[in-house]
Amino acid sequence: MSHPATPELGRALLRLARAAIERALGMPGHALPPFPEAVEAALDAPGATFVTLTQRGALRGCIGSLVAHRRLREDVQANAVAAALEDPRFAPLSVDELPRTEVEVSLLSPPQPIPVHSRAEALRALRPGVDGVIFSWGPYRSTFLPQVWEQLSEPEVFLQHLVAKAGLPPDFWDTGVRLQRYTVEKWRESDVESGSEKRTDV
Repeated sequence: MSHPATPELGRALLRLARAAIERALGMPGHALPPFPEAVEAALDAPGATFVTLTQRGALRGCIGSLVAHRRLREDVQANAVAAALEDPRFAPLSVDELPRTEVEVSLLSPPQPIPVHSRAEALRALRPGVDGVIFSWGPYRSTFLPQVWEQLSEPEVFLQHLVAKAGLPPDFWDTGVRLQRYTVEKWRESDVESGSEKRTDV
């Protein structure tokens, strides 16, 4: 990771994400105080994030960037709003829902190719609980964050769902398939609020 993935950075990302959603919903805004100097520097550097919204543990929206292409603060704010209002799997989040919606931010490492030539090689190469994986074949593309291993713990099942998410048959494979892996560090509002300051480094 190019960013100092500290609890302070995690708190800043979560606060920026929630504040962006509040503004997008037309709620009364308030200026966030300056963050520590090291955090401000990290927020001004390029970064790639995913913002995940949940309600009582159930997914309510998830949108993100796979490659850093703008400042980290801008990326997390834009993805937070998109997760709340633009995830095609869900209706836009309402003001009434926001108080019971938890925000989670994942900070991604740069993707790295997984050099495999067959489905069997791919299954052996995957690291359960560690890898976020990007699948691509022609115009078909999908990704799963490392957190998805919590629900799909077997490489075979993980890969099937990843391929299906791209819009292809679950057992599809072709010599043109390309896989990439990345890792994340994530922060969840409930961890920060409880004082546990959990940081998942995977």
